Amino acid sequence: MNKSLSQAQNRALESVRGVGRAGIGAAEDARGLRWLFMRTLYGTIAGKCERAMLVRQLYHIGNKSLIFVAITLGFLGMVLVFQTCLQVNQVTGDLSQIGSDWVRILVHEFGPTLTAMMMATRVGAGIAAELGSMTVTEQVDALRMCGVDPVDYLVVPRFIAHILMSIVITTFAVVVAMAVGTMTAKLSFHVNPRTFMDIEKVQSGDVILGLLKCVCYGAAIPVVSSYCGLSARGGSQGVGAATTRAVIGSSFAVLLLDFVLSGLGYRFLQNNTGG
Repeated sequence: MNKSLSQAQNRALESVRGVGRAGIGAAEDARGLRWLFMRTLYGTIAGKCERAMLVRQLYHIGNKSLIFVAITLGFLGMVLVFQTCLQVNQVTGDLSQIGSDWVRILVHEFGPTLTAMMMATRVGAGIAAELGSMTVTEQVDALRMCGVDPVDYLVVPRFIAHILMSIVITTFAVVVAMAVGTMTAKLSFHVNPRTFMDIEKVQSGDVILGLLKCVCYGAAIPVVSSYCGLSARGGSQGVGAATTRAVIGSSFAVLLLDFVLSGLGYRFLQNNTGG
């Protein structure tokens, strides 16, 4: 009986230690992310970014994500519009307001957030894998020995490029989703495209909120992914773990920022409309 009690105590103690290690690790990651973000922001403001590297990252982040995001948002827009029209048609049959509400939600919520989630999986994983490989092969240490700051050389160009491309890609994806949604409503439910594409409900606050989300998501994804890549250890296995952490961390950052910004945006829009 004493032996069983001792084993139970050991398991409980090990569980407590595991929770403690996880808490310490989370605190260290938060501190590291804060430092990297501040250092990246300083490098961006100070203009410590090579133009050639920036152009290269604009191509890798933007051009190679454009078709992927556009196709994804197009299919999601088609499905959401079809399901919404189907349900409303069965209840009231009045589809005149579907388009205006859909466009408004697409501008300030679905467009930026879904685009960011797609880019977190493709761009975030790519950044973490690339920087993780450079870290475990000691290329980052070689940059330091040559007097080159890895943050200025590796992170800042990706940070600037991702913010710019987030705005461009989100705008393109929103246009694609609107076009596909309009086509779906026309072909499936015979909704007049002019009625569906009514943008009177879209306020300036919706556009501002959508752009703010693009900027915040565009800043969070490269910082989280770069931190995971630069903290990779243990060869190829460590690079794989860093890539997984980058996708999970970037996606969680997008969801957390979406919750905060949507709450603040709702209060802002409510005050502007006098609600």
